[in-house]
Amino acid sequence: MNSFLLVRLGALGDVVHAIPVAAALRRAFPSARIDWLVSAKHGDILDLVTVIDHAIVVNDRDGSSGGASIWRAIGELRRSRYEVVIDLQGLIKSALLARLSAAPRIIGFTASYAREGLARMFYTELYDPGRGGLYDPRETRHVVRINLGLLTCLGLDVAAPEFPFADVRSDVAQWAIERARGRYALLNPGAAWPNKRWPADRFGRVAVELRDRHGLTSVVLWGPGEQPLAQAVVDAAGGAALLSPKTAMADLVALARSAALMISGDTGPTHVAAAVGTPLVSIFGPTRAVRNGPLVDRDIAVSRDAACACHHLRRCKLDRMCLLDIDASEVIDAVDRRLAGAAK
Repeated sequence: MNSFLLVRLGALGDVVHAIPVAAALRRAFPSARIDWLVSAKHGDILDLVTVIDHAIVVNDRDGSSGGASIWRAIGELRRSRYEVVIDLQGLIKSALLARLSAAPRIIGFTASYAREGLARMFYTELYDPGRGGLYDPRETRHVVRINLGLLTCLGLDVAAPEFPFADVRSDVAQWAIERARGRYALLNPGAAWPNKRWPADRFGRVAVELRDRHGLTSVVLWGPGEQPLAQAVVDAAGGAALLSPKTAMADLVALARSAALMISGDTGPTHVAAAVGTPLVSIFGPTRAVRNGPLVDRDIAVSRDAACACHHLRRCKLDRMCLLDIDASEVIDAVDRRLAGAAK
């Protein structure tokens, strides 16, 4: 096999969780062409993935900027004559785009593991991970390993996931190193889902303890529309935290690589940090840590997913979201344990 297309349009964390599939294909087929169809909103992460030949960036959302139109992208897909297309998204949209590539083999998940069951109609080959379904509580494997299972359709059995990110230089990372005098922690209070956001004042308390217990200055990250939230963390930290400058994706990767620790909810920057090996303490509620959380055993997930009544909902349907049951002291204890493990 000489040419592959991966389809994973977004979101950021999901794109990161699909990168080991590209890495495994490159290892098995070193001279093959490996391309990736991705949404314009998330295309910049693939610029840093060394095993991808070409990212086809598509403007698939109303109001978004950059990327080719869907029709132009389809034309590029058809001209490329891929032998195998793997749809890692499992939406009707992603499956249809895979089908419109005209590749002879289009691999995707069965209905119980696709995000939209009707996506299966567009595949020529179905992979069934075999544990009830994507959101079934009996499914305890990490999504990275579920994704890698798709490669069994090609006769590949991948033992360990790889995340081949390029080495990057970042003025923002250098700023953090200089301002923090060499050692810093990353705090990431933002998230696309409101019920994934742990309160800013509790992040601030954690920043104070990071300084007092471990001599770490905290750098608070923020994305579009999140700067006021990040500033609230800095204000609550009483001088123990710095507001990060605006970051591009290369800055995020470089910041994570140099950080002593990252504390964050279930959101894209968390998964970028996990991919580059940053020690993690993650905070989970409406999503399951066993599926989306740390891949490294030493990393720690502080979770309320077992008690959450709003699994996979963007907003809590109750008066009090489950993350409010996680006190700062519980996260601080996890930080102490994770940093002790990192020092061994």
